[in-house]
Amino acid sequence: MEEVDVEPAVTNIPAVGDKKHMGFAWGPGDILVYETLYQPPGPSGSVFPFIHEVRKDEDIYSPILRKLFNESHHIFVGLQTIKEDLPSKSKKPQFVSISKNYRSVIRACMEELQQVAISTNDAQVATQYGNQVSILLAIELIWNLCEVLFIDAAPAGSLLLHLLDWVRLHKADVYEKAREVLHSENPAEHPDYWDVVVSYVLQGKLEEVRQMLVKQATQQPAARGMYNLMDTLLSKMPYYNPGGTQTLTEFDVKWRHWHDEVDRCVQDNSFASNQHLELICKILLGSEDTLLQCKDLLSNWYHFLVTRLLFGHPTVKPTELHYFAQSSINMFLDSRTAPEPLDSILLAAFEFDIHQVIKDCSIALNNWWFVAHLTDLLDHCKLLQSHNLHFGSNLREFLLLEYASGLFTHHSLWQLAVDYFDHCPEFGRVYLELQIERVPLETERKALKVLRICEQRQMSEQVRSVCKIMAMRALRNNRLGSALSWSIRAKDAAFATLISEKFLQDYCARGTFSDLDLIDNLGPSMLLSDRLTFLGKYREFHKLYGEKRFTEAAKLLLSLMTAKIAPRSFWMTLLTDALPLLEQKEAIFSAEQTYELMFCLGELTSSLNTAAPGTDRSMQEEDLEVTKVELLRLALARNLAMAIVKEGTVDT
Repeated sequence: MEEVDVEPAVTNIPAVGDKKHMGFAWGPGDILVYETLYQPPGPSGSVFPFIHEVRKDEDIYSPILRKLFNESHHIFVGLQTIKEDLPSKSKKPQFVSISKNYRSVIRACMEELQQVAISTNDAQVATQYGNQVSILLAIELIWNLCEVLFIDAAPAGSLLLHLLDWVRLHKADVYEKAREVLHSENPAEHPDYWDVVVSYVLQGKLEEVRQMLVKQATQQPAARGMYNLMDTLLSKMPYYNPGGTQTLTEFDVKWRHWHDEVDRCVQDNSFASNQHLELICKILLGSEDTLLQCKDLLSNWYHFLVTRLLFGHPTVKPTELHYFAQSSINMFLDSRTAPEPLDSILLAAFEFDIHQVIKDCSIALNNWWFVAHLTDLLDHCKLLQSHNLHFGSNLREFLLLEYASGLFTHHSLWQLAVDYFDHCPEFGRVYLELQIERVPLETERKALKVLRICEQRQMSEQVRSVCKIMAMRALRNNRLGSALSWSIRAKDAAFATLISEKFLQDYCARGTFSDLDLIDNLGPSMLLSDRLTFLGKYREFHKLYGEKRFTEAAKLLLSLMTAKIAPRSFWMTLLTDALPLLEQKEAIFSAEQTYELMFCLGELTSSLNTAAPGTDRSMQEEDLEVTKVELLRLALARNLAMAIVKEGTVDT
């Protein structure tokens, strides 16, 4: 694995030419740059009416990196469930485990990106994925170091062991080279043999070094004594065991005895006849000049730092790290070479400056994923108390809000952002309310998802907004049932009235109702508006009539007219519906009910006779109305006679 450089994400913004005036619109995930109509004084240049979209977070559009966002979302939600009142000692293992889960997700995405980059034939795609791999390598390197120093907070003794694991994980190319050497016909004669041996020494993998040296010793019987001496030195090197009975002081004494033994071998020139063994012996002694000779195998200053500590200061304390880190970077890097952003970030971590680490990562990395999740974890570990205020809110919340706002620009990742906003107590709900209104409702399924999110959080304004949008869309597509359903869900009385009118007009034109299931199951929802109530009751009248419950149907029909629930324009339809009831063999309407129907008919005919001149009604329509009125009068007169006979008396 080569050294990874973190470079700030740079996006090209169109240059402003002569005589041009640029404007821009800032969105949650991008910027729109455009040329305005403003004309400066003087001769005008050519106009190029282009709109440039400048995206600040391209990673959310990568199909592989979307897995990183999805998987880390689950880890984030799980982290929020850890109880605050638990003692710190019992929470620390959980936090370390969560940190490792985050890193495993990063590594899985990184490996998948590497495979795709290797297998693709498209050079541009390979370069793009290669860049993303480099960024993820840097992210995992920084996160792992933060885990060792801040989250796990390893003490002296254990600290070096953790740093060794850190270096070994991120300097894994030695294993590939060792595999090539060992699988060759004669490993001891392979040109990379000694590079592998020395690399193993630099990483403190002395058992592997001993196994490799055996292959040389078998080929050089005359030098076997020298190889046996080196094997003894390697086998005797003590390592601190955190779980053992040995104290740190006892380990230090044992290590110094071993170190003196190595020093005697150097002073006695025990390996003078073999430059490779002599080099290894000087490395074991912790000679900084010798380590600097191995720059190519170390490849970076932080590997040099850990090797320097391993063979010179194995009981280093966390408070001493910043001194060794600063001196190591000064020794390893050329004075003319400026530190890369990654170097500055790692140095800030070794100085235990959490705030500087987060700040530098925010500038150097190309999205908010890393800083948002790391800061959230550090905040749960109670490590950010001294940096609570930032941009009007605490640092954790600010970064989570930025990250979640970016997710909301994606067609599917916006759902993940909701949980991040939920766990931002100060401004999360405000951000969610603003962002949820920007989600495009392309399908009814997506609208239902948005609606469910809003309803779960009692966001009544957003619920009404979604329902109104969907109701209007359904109405434009002449899907009256869906439109009515959405308007009821929005509790929008005016819109429900409008759609009820459409239903009634549709009934008048076709003679049947559409979406009967919806109308039959309105229930208490029909009370939302008078017109909706009428629609529901009118449908109920048809059901009663269909079931031959004529008396109940007649009573309901009359009540719709006398209670003024039915619109006046629909009275003629209701009276026409009454005709089959009036013409039954037995009187369905009582005399009193018949008089009320006659009164309604009289009101209706008087309003028709006094209609304004020029009303757009054809002669044929007027003749039809007159015919209906005459039929109704005749039917009412017959029913009245039958009712009087049936009742036996007439109430004068």
